[in-house]
Amino acid sequence: MQPNRTFLFAPGNHPRKVEKVFDAGADAVILDLEDAVAISEKAATRSVVVDALQRPRTCRGYVRVNSLDTEFCFGDVEAVVAKGVDGIILPKVERAADLEKVDWLMSGLEVKAGLTVGQIDLIPILETGRGIANAREICSAGGRLKRVAFGAGDYTQDMGMDWTPGEIEIAPAQAEVVLASRINNLEPPLDTVYIHIKDDEGFTSSAKRAKQFGFQGKMCIHPVQVPLANGVFTPTAAEADFSRKVIEAFEAAEAAGSASIQLDGYFIDYPIVEKARRVVALADAVAASKR
Repeated sequence: MQPNRTFLFAPGNHPRKVEKVFDAGADAVILDLEDAVAISEKAATRSVVVDALQRPRTCRGYVRVNSLDTEFCFGDVEAVVAKGVDGIILPKVERAADLEKVDWLMSGLEVKAGLTVGQIDLIPILETGRGIANAREICSAGGRLKRVAFGAGDYTQDMGMDWTPGEIEIAPAQAEVVLASRINNLEPPLDTVYIHIKDDEGFTSSAKRAKQFGFQGKMCIHPVQVPLANGVFTPTAAEADFSRKVIEAFEAAEAAGSASIQLDGYFIDYPIVEKARRVVALADAVAASKR
């Protein structure tokens, strides 16, 4: 298991930011070819991000390519399916066929590059009205799909919504993305960025709501947001210790023929134990990632 608490964006054409972004403590970095890069620099930036991901680093490295409805997507994917690239972020996905096309293209390019077919991850961002309406179909695409992400910026623009700090207007879409992921046996999704960079309290509240909704992590647009999100999505030592205690007590009770017990005032049965096992698995994965 790999922790997916934080995916930190950086513009692919900004050398100083690219150099520093891998030391921010994120579980993964996303070097951007889309919104953060001017049209005149998109093609030239492809080799820059690949070179950056082929240098030594301490976390996973992804590239956000341009969307399928642009003239840049094919060239982006062709350039970044390369050794050292851990994954591709595909924006504005609106149907399962979008993913299937890119997955097929990536497989051919992996063969050409001498890579194992399927080794490069593919994460779609659902960030339009049609994308949310088709979330269940998209999440059923199969192939190399493991998890999806939700993007509120383009979604609220597409829907004509006001994106407020309280984010109440995006809650239905968030719930649909979580549900679509679950019924298709994907990992929990990644939540949207939060654009108020200097609002630590607002960001933390946004991350906490995402965790409560069932997201496993959050995309970030500034290094200062990374420790805040990591703190929200990482089990505390007390939570991990109690979860281990729950598992141990329940397994002992189960061996004696009981499937429900009380522990420190809590009722424990199979669903509670499964949640405890997830907490312990994540805590162990985070600890292992620091070694």
